[in-house]
Amino acid sequence: MAFDSLTDKLQNVFKNLRGKGRLSESDVKAALREVKLALLEADVNFKVVKDFIKAVQERAIGQDVMSSLTPGQMVIKIVNEEMVKLMGSETTEIALKPSSEITVILMCGLQGAGKTTATAKLAGQFKKKGRKPLLVACDIYRPAAIQQLQINGEKQGVPVFTMGDGHKPVNIAKAAIEHAKSNGNNIVIIDTAGRLHVDEDMMNELIEIRENIDVDQSILVVDSMTGQDAVNVAQTFNEKINIDGVILTKLDGDTRGGAALSIRAVTGKPILYIGTGEKLTDLEQFYPDRMASRILGMGDILTLIDKAQAEIDEEKAKELEKKIRKAEFDFNDFLDQMNQMKKLGGLTSILGMLPNMGIPKDLEIPEDATKSVEAMIHSMTKEERSNPDILNPSRKKRIAKGAGVDIAEVNRMVKNFEQSRKMMKQMSGMMSGKKRGKFKLPFGM
Repeated sequence: MAFDSLTDKLQNVFKNLRGKGRLSESDVKAALREVKLALLEADVNFKVVKDFIKAVQERAIGQDVMSSLTPGQMVIKIVNEEMVKLMGSETTEIALKPSSEITVILMCGLQGAGKTTATAKLAGQFKKKGRKPLLVACDIYRPAAIQQLQINGEKQGVPVFTMGDGHKPVNIAKAAIEHAKSNGNNIVIIDTAGRLHVDEDMMNELIEIRENIDVDQSILVVDSMTGQDAVNVAQTFNEKINIDGVILTKLDGDTRGGAALSIRAVTGKPILYIGTGEKLTDLEQFYPDRMASRILGMGDILTLIDKAQAEIDEEKAKELEKKIRKAEFDFNDFLDQMNQMKKLGGLTSILGMLPNMGIPKDLEIPEDATKSVEAMIHSMTKEERSNPDILNPSRKKRIAKGAGVDIAEVNRMVKNFEQSRKMMKQMSGMMSGKKRGKFKLPFGM
C-alpha cells in the first residue's frame, strides 16, 4: 500500500519523541533530520521538503512546545498540521455549473496513467450525485481506447459518445456537446489522447479543443507510482494548458507517495481525487487532513465510515445486530459479511484505514483464503447454513468434497466461525451493558 515505508519511518521518529520527558532544541532538530530523510526517500520534491522542515522547525522549537508537558505530542501535532497545509488544507470539489447547464470537463494525461479508467470512474461519481454525465471518446490513436471507454461506460450505466477514429478530436468534442444538449446530459467528460511523454502534438491537440470549446475544468490524471516524474508532468501540463486539478491514480500500489505530498506545493493546483484500485468504484475524494492522518499512521476512520455508508445496507446491518444479540448468527450471515467486506475493499484495505495498532503493514489476506471459505459455505445445504450446530463429521466430509478442500480446512473454518460467533455475542453484551451504564469486561474480569 502507498506510504507504508514512509509511515513506518515516521512512526519510529515519533516513537522516540514520545519516549522523552522533555525535548531540547537538538532533540527536535535530530528528529526533523530523520523526517527530512524519510520524505526525500519517499520521492517528495526537494524544495518542498526543505520548506516543510523549515516551517515545522520554526514552530517546534517555540516556547509553547518546549515548555509543554507533552512536547513529543506537540511536535507530532505540528508535523500533522504542516502536512495538511502542504497538501492544500481544504478539500477541493470539481466546480460544476447548475444542473440546468452543461459542464464540460477535459481529461488529460500521459499514456499508461489510467486516464480512460479514471474518466469512467469520475462519471460514476457524478451519476451517484444525480447528474447525467456523457463520456466522449477523443482518444483516436491508442488501439482499443474507444472500446475501453465504451465497456467502462456501460458498466457505470453512463452513455459514451463516439465517432470512431476517423475524425479530429476537436470535431468529436463539438458534436458531443450538441449531442448532450439534445439528450439532457449536463456533464460532458472528454477523454483525450495521451502520449508516452509530453510532446508538442498532444499539447496542440488539447489547446485546439480548449480554443474551440468552452471547457469549464481541465483535469490532469497522473500515475502516482512515477513519483517525482508525476510532479514534473503536472508542472508541465499546468504551464501549457493551465489545469484546474489533479487525479492521482494507483495510490494502492507500491508507490512512495512523493507525488501526493508535492503536487499542490509545486503546481498550486489541488488533488481532487485518488484512485485506490482497479474497480470502477475505487475512486476517493481527496481530503488533505485524512491523507496526512494515513501517512502519519493515525488511520483514516472517516473515509472508512464514508465507504461503509455508501456500500452497506442499513436494514441488513440492523437485522444482523439483532441476530448477534440472540446468538442466531449463521453461515448465511457470515457469507453476507464477507461480501460487505469485499465492497469496502477487503480486510487489508480496512486495516490500512485503522490507526496503527501493531498490525503488520505487510499483512496480506490471500484472496484464495476467502474463496475457499465461500466454496465451503456454498457446498452446505440450506439447513446447514441456517443451523451450523448440525455439522457432524459426515456432513463436513461431504462439504470438503464439494468445495475441493481437505476436511481439516472445513474443521478449521467451522471452529473459526464458532469463535467469531461467541466473540460477537460477548461484544454485543458488553456494548449493551455500556449503554445501560453496566459496562463489564469479558471473562469476569
